[in-house]
Amino acid sequence: MKSGLLLIALMMSAGQALATPSWGAPSSSPANTSPAALKPGEWVWGGDSKAMGPMAVVVSITEQRAYVYRNGLLEAVSTVSTGKPGHETPTGVFTILQKDKDHHSSKYNDAAMPYQERLTWDGIALHAGGLPGYPESHGCVHLPTEFARRLFGATNMGMVVVISKEGVSDPTLVHPRVASPIDPGTGKEVLSVPLGTQEAFRWQPDVAPTGVVSLLLSTSDRRLFAYRDGKEIGRSRVDFRDGAAPEGTRAYMVASSNAPETEPSWVEVGIPGEEAARGTVVSQADEQRVLLPEGFRAALRPLMSPGVVLLVTDQHVLPDTTGPAMQVLNAEQPAL
Repeated sequence: MKSGLLLIALMMSAGQALATPSWGAPSSSPANTSPAALKPGEWVWGGDSKAMGPMAVVVSITEQRAYVYRNGLLEAVSTVSTGKPGHETPTGVFTILQKDKDHHSSKYNDAAMPYQERLTWDGIALHAGGLPGYPESHGCVHLPTEFARRLFGATNMGMVVVISKEGVSDPTLVHPRVASPIDPGTGKEVLSVPLGTQEAFRWQPDVAPTGVVSLLLSTSDRRLFAYRDGKEIGRSRVDFRDGAAPEGTRAYMVASSNAPETEPSWVEVGIPGEEAARGTVVSQADEQRVLLPEGFRAALRPLMSPGVVLLVTDQHVLPDTTGPAMQVLNAEQPAL
């Protein structure tokens, strides 16, 4: 994770700053910040790399927040402002049709719409804009300027954007969780089947035969989830020896390639609020605290190539537990 963020004002000349306003906080809040605790204009961005797999965005009109997923895991969240009464933002599944970094409106007095990502040809888009804490746009989704800049650089044409609303959309899309409930290629909701009472783990690699792998460990649910190409390919029960389960949120990355029959080496990734831990090598003793069924561990070993990310959170992931959860993944390679 880059330890410092340049202010938008320093990225523009004085003339440009006068011509194009800047909205929202200039830097990320800590990764452990609850989405509900974000004030208007605030956001969290845990880092990104297109090599980490497919991206998808869920905008909750009800929550006035946008959630960004990479390879099935939440890596960013932001406050937004959607359409005001009479100009409501439509719900549904959209794709990015056009991108324009320096867009100006042809309908509203040449108004600046920086980092515009068009969702419909009749004027609905994601872009930087005003964030009063309630719906006030003419139908677009307003984002903080620095968040919009980062999202603009991370997205591809055709990427899926789901816009949801209470009473219209599935609750998992209205109140998103740390694991994406949608297929990143189609935007369709994915049914998550829990493990049976006699099931120690499930392994379904054919769901996504190729692609980038990422892992999510919920210490509260005692579950480890494996994703490839944005789709869940396995889940397992997990336990911890020698003490309580870890608390808080940390992210780790496979640092070196090992023989398929041996365990990978991990280093810590510095997510927002934990930047000082970046590059810390995980001890063998800490690795051995995690207890997994040997069949699941054996299935994972060949997939643990350098760059695979493991996100560990004490927030709930399973749908039958309480409360929407948010933690952020940093996909940037730490310095070794």
